[in-house]
Amino acid sequence: MVLAVDIGNTNIVLGCFENDEILFEARMATDLIKTSDQYCAELKTMLSLFDVAPEKIDGSIISSVVPPVLNSFRTAIRKLTGKSCLVVGPGIKTGLNIRMENPAEVGSDLIVAAVAAIAEYGAPLLLVDMGTATTITAIDCDGAFVGGCICPGVKISMEALTGRTAQLPGISLDRPQRAIGKNTRDSMRSGIMFGAAAMLDGLLERMEQELGTPVKVIATGGIAKFVIPLCRREVIYDGGLMLKGLRLLYRRNVR
Repeated sequence: MVLAVDIGNTNIVLGCFENDEILFEARMATDLIKTSDQYCAELKTMLSLFDVAPEKIDGSIISSVVPPVLNSFRTAIRKLTGKSCLVVGPGIKTGLNIRMENPAEVGSDLIVAAVAAIAEYGAPLLLVDMGTATTITAIDCDGAFVGGCICPGVKISMEALTGRTAQLPGISLDRPQRAIGKNTRDSMRSGIMFGAAAMLDGLLERMEQELGTPVKVIATGGIAKFVIPLCRREVIYDGGLMLKGLRLLYRRNVR
């Protein structure tokens, strides 16, 4: 059994897989000030929730965009399982050709998602990841990572709107009934949700034109399942893409 961990700016997604089966997926909050002991206790509780004994874990793999949390969580895994873990970063075999000016700048989360998307859906494709930030990654016909774009995430946009305006209230990210809101909350919900969907439609169209060929669009991330149904473009949602990618990378690097 292998433990897979994806550390994002807002949430830590973790799961266990055995052979081709993902046994469970869970989330915990990312906290910069937690110690390795605190993360160890949380991880032990989470595993017990799904009836997974630490001694059953044969290995682990971590992807992280938050370096301080990576160090704490890696230590927590070693304390809990007695084994070191594989970290997605320089030196790891990905099988992905990264055609960027500085490949070292590419976030490990983008690499993991791209590896899984290519294996699952083929190339070319555009990969949308909607988390703290919204990213779109372009994969060309040769299966190479050729670039992308980074936008403010939906929650960041909402927090900026409510935090910097005196009279606008906080809202929930529900599906808007119509584009033309009849009250303040409905107007805000329309702007944020339909605005995010329209932004995706527009960027995907422009990026597809630059690739010069029709592409599949795959989406992942916690917010994506709420926004993708509002898009006019056909988008395939795959919420387990990160764990699938971590599983593939573990296999490619650990015998």
